[in-house]
Amino acid sequence: MVVDPAFWRSKRVFLTGHTGFKGGWMSLWLASMGAKLAGYSLQPSTQPNLFEAANIAPLLEENHIGDICDREKLTAAMVGFRPDVVIHMAAQALVRPSYTAPVETYATNVMGTVHVLDAIRQCNTVRAAVMVTSDKCYQNNEWPWGYRENEPMGGYDPYSNSKGCAELVTSAYRQSFFPAERYADHGVAIASGRAGNVIGGGDWSADRLVPDAVAAFQKGTPLMIRSPGAIRPWQHALEPISGYLVLAQALADQGPAFCGGWNFGPNDTDARSVREVVELVIDKWGGPASWQQDGAEQPHEANFLKLDCSKAKQHLGWTPSWDLSKAIEATVAWHRARMSGEDMQQVCLAQIQSYSDAAQKRAAKK
Repeated sequence: MVVDPAFWRSKRVFLTGHTGFKGGWMSLWLASMGAKLAGYSLQPSTQPNLFEAANIAPLLEENHIGDICDREKLTAAMVGFRPDVVIHMAAQALVRPSYTAPVETYATNVMGTVHVLDAIRQCNTVRAAVMVTSDKCYQNNEWPWGYRENEPMGGYDPYSNSKGCAELVTSAYRQSFFPAERYADHGVAIASGRAGNVIGGGDWSADRLVPDAVAAFQKGTPLMIRSPGAIRPWQHALEPISGYLVLAQALADQGPAFCGGWNFGPNDTDARSVREVVELVIDKWGGPASWQQDGAEQPHEANFLKLDCSKAKQHLGWTPSWDLSKAIEATVAWHRARMSGEDMQQVCLAQIQSYSDAAQKRAAKK
């Protein structure tokens, strides 16, 4: 199964977090397929940002600037739009800020998820909902194998733990208000999508490896790295986004058979160390570039984390389409295009088309 433009044409989609990095790419992809899109999010959290760089606002049917912690405003926006599909991507999405703002992290990631799910209860048009969390939702034992969807939720730091909590909230709402055995009555299928470290053009968040590398290389200064040996499952943002879209299609078409949690990660060969990723970025950058290890004391972060995506591959037919080298190449090309003054909306749409073509070719080989 691949992303099907015919499915999304004229579908009414309510997307939270549309002003964020992944939400911006999601907005562009949905709009390019003819979906009618309502976004609900805070103002972009960085300057610059993808939302403005790619001129996303004109592509939306409705552009709601609001906090998912504002339950009444969120519910009114969703009910008023009458969506077919809800995709929840709004979040406090970084580990390190969760140490300095734990209460706000839990409020956004846990209660925000509660508010989205409860708004779905009030909206009788929704047929499918994908709640996006993180690979960090799992209780990480630093195992050398990938985590499967039935592994225990957990999380050492407030961010990771809040994502585990969001998964538990999603499960409780699904069982309590949208159970599979009563699907004929309520008609709503809800699942969660879990993905790891993503890269791509338009990410200017703090403490992101590739954006920090590009910023340093542009200034001609060395990139400072906290944990060069830490291993993460790296992938382009379009990889999990394609998974969320394919999952939403399956939920809408086949209902409760596709409820539950789903991992969307790279192939095992792309679970790489920070050092390896930086060296690839330096190679693709093609100009003066270097890195140094940051010797300052750092808060705890996982050293090894990998996902087992067998479930998505077997039951959704979803597999990654770009390897890490291609993902980094596309990311560097995006930043080079912006430095050259190109139309970044068109650059994004061209990269989405390139990714879609690769996915179609992959599917045709099966």
